[in-house]
Amino acid sequence: MDKIIAYCGIVCSECPAYLATQENDNAARKETAELWSKQYGMTMKPEDVNCDGCTSQSKRHVGYCNICEIRSCGKGKQVVNCAYCDDYGCEKLTKFWNMAPHAKATLEKILKSR
Repeated sequence: MDKIIAYCGIVCSECPAYLATQENDNAARKETAELWSKQYGMTMKPEDVNCDGCTSQSKRHVGYCNICEIRSCGKGKQVVNCAYCDDYGCEKLTKFWNMAPHAKATLEKILKSR
């Protein structure tokens, strides 16, 4: 499987929600919903765990992804991901990176290889 990288740098193709969706694995959906409910202090149901990846044209995206300002911006600018944006390192990204430094590392690696 090819690596799918979200606008923000998260590797969608390694995300448990993406994997559960692609494998149509209800046990994995349930496990992910339970984990994320605890981890993020919210209620998530297994049926909420459906995602085809951030950059997909599909309508299936996990909850927050539907309202994510980074995703919306990237789509609007029609970039592959934020590493290809002229405003790379914007405030939206830097705030997100505080929570997900691994996403920054992914984008930095892309920047160096461009």
